[in-house]
Amino acid sequence: MKRFCIFSVLVLIGTHGFAQMKQRAANERTRVDLTIYNQNLSLIREERTLNISSGLSHVVIPDIPATIDGTSLHFSSLTDPLSVRVLEQNYQYDLVSQSKLLEKYIGKDVQFVRLNEETKKEYIVTGKLLTAGFGAQPMPRSNYTFVDGMVAEINGKIEINPAGRLILPDLPEGLILKPQLEWLVENTRPGEHKTEISYLAGQLSWNANYVALLDKSDTKLDMTGWVTLTNNSGTTFKDAGLKLVAGDVNMVREEFDRVRPMMDGLAAAKTMEPQFKQTDLFEFKLYTLQRRTDLNNNETKQIELVTGTDVPSKKSFIYDGLADQWRYWFQNVSYRNQESFGQQSNTKVGVYVTFKNDQKSGLGIPLPKGKVRVYKRDDDGREQFIGEDEIDHTPKDEELRLYLGNAFDIVGERAQVDFKAFPSGRSVEETIHIKVRNHKTEPVEVQVYEHPWRWSEWQITKSSTDYEKVDQSMIKFPVKIGKDEEKVVTYTIRYSW
Repeated sequence: MKRFCIFSVLVLIGTHGFAQMKQRAANERTRVDLTIYNQNLSLIREERTLNISSGLSHVVIPDIPATIDGTSLHFSSLTDPLSVRVLEQNYQYDLVSQSKLLEKYIGKDVQFVRLNEETKKEYIVTGKLLTAGFGAQPMPRSNYTFVDGMVAEINGKIEINPAGRLILPDLPEGLILKPQLEWLVENTRPGEHKTEISYLAGQLSWNANYVALLDKSDTKLDMTGWVTLTNNSGTTFKDAGLKLVAGDVNMVREEFDRVRPMMDGLAAAKTMEPQFKQTDLFEFKLYTLQRRTDLNNNETKQIELVTGTDVPSKKSFIYDGLADQWRYWFQNVSYRNQESFGQQSNTKVGVYVTFKNDQKSGLGIPLPKGKVRVYKRDDDGREQFIGEDEIDHTPKDEELRLYLGNAFDIVGERAQVDFKAFPSGRSVEETIHIKVRNHKTEPVEVQVYEHPWRWSEWQITKSSTDYEKVDQSMIKFPVKIGKDEEKVVTYTIRYSW
């Protein structure tokens, strides 16, 4: 007889197992509401009808998220709150898998279905499973696989990787199909109770994504905000109420540590009612979906949050010759009189789009933090991606500025042309020379940013053009440059300490 290797495991569940599943199904949710935070955290509130015996009894709550924080659970009977209390709680998550099934049957009798090659009929042999093996492995030059390392005692002999299809008599005790809670409850009012269960869970999160379409002149844009929901909690929520919380909610971190939106929906959304209603919750923002929705396990869902059309916008250019390098030296005693520091030059001129989040502009609701992708139509009328940036939580009536990249036809150049240390040893002076060249076919205005980084006490003693002191660490020089023109900004700054 030609031997063949194991290629599957068949589990036969007895009548008792099926009856047990029916009993658990009676405790399914009758209502569920989700409050999801944009910090990988969610509050889940369920209503279930439970048939609870008098006195002490065990109650099983099936279909619980695998990411539940068991210490956050709250339970109450809506039928009679004073009659039921939970004395003990167990979170059970030892789920069925092939390896766990085999481990439970080590040392027990199992059956192997084999094929008689001559008669082509199957027959069964019984043996004792000695080791479970290490998983399915392909058999070279064959369509079969074998379970590497399985050992069984059959007819008084030891067989390694025994041939046949393995059959187990039932589902071993302790293994379950889905995560569940088991409670020891005390009840003084036997019968059906309408109950409320709430708890925190991870891996059920949301974030905001925005799509903006600039017009031809870069002076207006259409913007749609989308909520992207991701459910990796291990369970599915059907017909769920949905609320989203935006804001920086403080949490003690112990337990919890895409689809591109379609641009064609922008115009159609002009006259539609918002899907979310925005209200305040403490010092955070709450967005409530005005209908119920399904959120399946291992699913990403997108729902429109906000839309605005013909929002006034402005394109601007910024040249920051030191970029963020100055932050490493800012007001550091060791560097304040070092001539060689601050001579670096970044040649890139950044291009930005700014707009205001107000009702007059077509928006005017608090915008949750998220990524904004910006598009613009080319000469053929087709949309092209031109950059993206992230915004933080932005209240209404605040201005947003998106960095979309660097201008191709505008170049900056920065140099230190003079440095002087005074004899007192408590003062230095340096002169900075900045050039900005415009190779575009139209004039532009570039905001030149400079950062007095050497010390907190400083003074501009000479400047070739007007400037604005933005704050203690930034000076702004507005420079208008004609087409194919170069402008030079020279200034002298003195530091004292």
